[in-house]
Amino acid sequence: MFLRLAQCNLACSWCDTKYTWDWDNYRYEDEVTTLAMEEVRDAVLAYGCPHLVITGGEPLLQQRELAPLAAALKQSGFFCEVETNGSILPVPELAAHIDQWNVSPKLANSGNPLARRTIPAVLEGFARLPNAFFKFVVVDPEDLAEVCELRDRFNIPPERIILMPEGRSYETLRNRSQWISDACVKEGFRFSTRLHILLWADEARPVTERASI
Repeated sequence: MFLRLAQCNLACSWCDTKYTWDWDNYRYEDEVTTLAMEEVRDAVLAYGCPHLVITGGEPLLQQRELAPLAAALKQSGFFCEVETNGSILPVPELAAHIDQWNVSPKLANSGNPLARRTIPAVLEGFARLPNAFFKFVVVDPEDLAEVCELRDRFNIPPERIILMPEGRSYETLRNRSQWISDACVKEGFRFSTRLHILLWADEARPVTERASI
């Protein structure tokens, strides 16, 4: 199951979850529900699915509040993942309970300034973690050179790099998937599509709650 948190420290032009941070176009009061850690824990446990992905927004903005939640869920036998944009280092209290980091550093195609999207000390720290995987959202073939530059600069093992086409329609994904998958074969990277787009396209999202712990 997914736990989606509000707020983000970046603003990607192609973001499809702007309702977690874009308060110029969404109402915070409509999109965010504030819950105590114990309430979130009980809600997660009620699903009976011991595999949790914590996503956002940017979850590490709330990581000190997440640490006791992750610890409690690990005691209940959970496998816990965190999806992060790779601009904030995890604190030890949280890292001790995370089984997998899904790090998605933003490329120039995101529209974020370089100084905000690429924090060398943070990417170096994640690259040293054996349970960190790096997912790059790719739009144009020119993005591949940027991915390779980051791979070389931060010594990221190619088998821990995943390329995913940006796209919110079946047609866009199909057009980009071929040359991106070819690049993955050439460089030894992994490939990921966007399964929810292939299944449901860009349908309106259901009304759900987004928690700020």
